[in-house]
Amino acid sequence: MGFSGHLVFACSERPLLEAPLFNSTDPGLRDDVHEWQPRPGGWQTLQLEQGIWEDEYLSTLVEWTGAPACVADVSDSSIALVTGLDANGNRWQAWLNLDNAAALLVEEPEDVGDVSLWTAAPEFEEAIGRRRAALDAEVPTDAEGALMWASAAGVRASAQQPLIEELLRARETFVEALFDALLDELGFPEAAHFAPQP
Repeated sequence: MGFSGHLVFACSERPLLEAPLFNSTDPGLRDDVHEWQPRPGGWQTLQLEQGIWEDEYLSTLVEWTGAPACVADVSDSSIALVTGLDANGNRWQAWLNLDNAAALLVEEPEDVGDVSLWTAAPEFEEAIGRRRAALDAEVPTDAEGALMWASAAGVRASAQQPLIEELLRARETFVEALFDALLDELGFPEAAHFAPQP
């Protein structure tokens, strides 16, 4: 089983878990929290294993930090829906691992009695193909939104839209790696990786 939960990325001089959001909302939100290696400049990522992340939590976090933030809703390490928000209320979303997202988003016909027969039918593959094409068509807009969000965060403006689009179309076994790569590509300072001492 892969990871299912939320990856919360925000900037603060204080630990993100000190945000009132984590003390005054769903008590389970603080349970099983893992902190990723922080990035320079106060950028932090929390991996929340438990709790329900409500849409308004993101705006609450942006208000507390005064900086753009994003959250990735991850399912079994294979799919993620990333939602970003800046301090002016500008929002963007993007799916990661589009093939898996397309399969998840295909609607089951109402007359299907046996789901296993539906998923084995050629019509299912055709439906996935149509959904995948629709998601692919949204990638340029998603990439543009991500770049504007990163710009509002004040990161270096070296990120290029074609590279972001390529990453949004990429496929990884673990979608968490795609999320981390997206932050890198958008120009956020990379986390320090300490080499083991000999």
